[in-house]
Amino acid sequence: MDNALVEPEIVALTADHMQAAAGIRRVALWQRLPWLPDVHTPEEEEQYWRMHLLPNCSILGAAMGNRLVGVIAYGDNWIEQLYVLPGFQGMGIGSSLLGCAKEEMNEISLWTFRRNAGARSFYERHGFTAERETDGADNEEREPDVLYHWRRLPERTVRLQPRDG
Repeated sequence: MDNALVEPEIVALTADHMQAAAGIRRVALWQRLPWLPDVHTPEEEEQYWRMHLLPNCSILGAAMGNRLVGVIAYGDNWIEQLYVLPGFQGMGIGSSLLGCAKEEMNEISLWTFRRNAGARSFYERHGFTAERETDGADNEEREPDVLYHWRRLPERTVRLQPRDG
């Protein structure tokens, strides 16, 4: 079956999914940015998802059949993590996950690496603007990064004026 024709199912993730979620992050990030230093073991990354993200964030996954192919962790006006497996990118999965976060928050900030052109383009297409660039001194990878921000535009209301007459 052609994956491009199948809509992913967006599901809330539980502790049972944290190993898979951490694995998606690892595969997606290292495929896109192979020069990044590997600062944590897979076990440490799973613990981060389980002990830090799960209690503090909403974590959703995109499933195709029985396979988890994308994840997002968000809350308190931040996207902490958003990754889609490389073979499933460009199919709207990241947009679906991001859309869920945008439905729940009126503004969102997030960091991405400066050299991650694909992520930067993705966020800019979705209305995010770069607010600040750093030299990476404050992140574990020591990779220059960019702070992005999105804010929901106020809804326009049309006021009908009574006719004089």
